[in-house]
Amino acid sequence: MEALTPWHLVLILLGFILIFGYKKLPDAARSLGRSMRIFKTEMGALNGPDGAPAGAPSAAELEAQARQAEAEAAELRARAR
Repeated sequence: MEALTPWHLVLILLGFILIFGYKKLPDAARSLGRSMRIFKTEMGALNGPDGAPAGAPSAAELEAQARQAEAEAAELRARAR
């Protein structure tokens, strides 16, 4: 069995035209486009400028935290001996 062929797509389009009518299809397409634009804008707002989630620490901050944690671990190991 084959995947979707051009004839399948034509029949699907014809079905949409029969169900919704040709006058409502441009409005539906415009509404879908507007919804996609809003979705992309909101997803962009969740992510920071570098693609990281908003409020996430930068690489420099993470490196500083890692150095501090390593220093604390070394101090605890020294106390344990």
